[in-house]
Amino acid sequence: MPMVRIDTTDKWTQEEVLTAGEVIYQVLMDVFSVPENDKFQIINRHPKGGLNVAPNFHGNTYSEKILIIQIFLNKGRTVELKKQFYRSLMTRLAETVDCRADDVVINLVEVTKENWSFGQGLAQLAD
Repeated sequence: MPMVRIDTTDKWTQEEVLTAGEVIYQVLMDVFSVPENDKFQIINRHPKGGLNVAPNFHGNTYSEKILIIQIFLNKGRTVELKKQFYRSLMTRLAETVDCRADDVVINLVEVTKENWSFGQGLAQLAD
């Protein structure tokens, strides 16, 4: 049950960001076996100065087209599966939208199932 937050600058067009969102959704289904229609995305295009990011970190140099992807998902994926997800997502984004590998920052946030409510005040996934 992933919830995806995509933050970028207004150097990305709305169409590009929506396309990136579709790529993220497809890779989540392909690599993490996320079910179809399990799509919750929050997309923010920030004006200049709206993202405060160091220009360099861990050998990466970020441009004004940085794409920060934060994904909240249920616990349980292995480190190897996460690495596969990172690689697959970067490859697919590079093939689909105009982005540099250095500009794609991904953060996976694992949560337990009782931390989700999909409406009606219910914890639909809690045992």
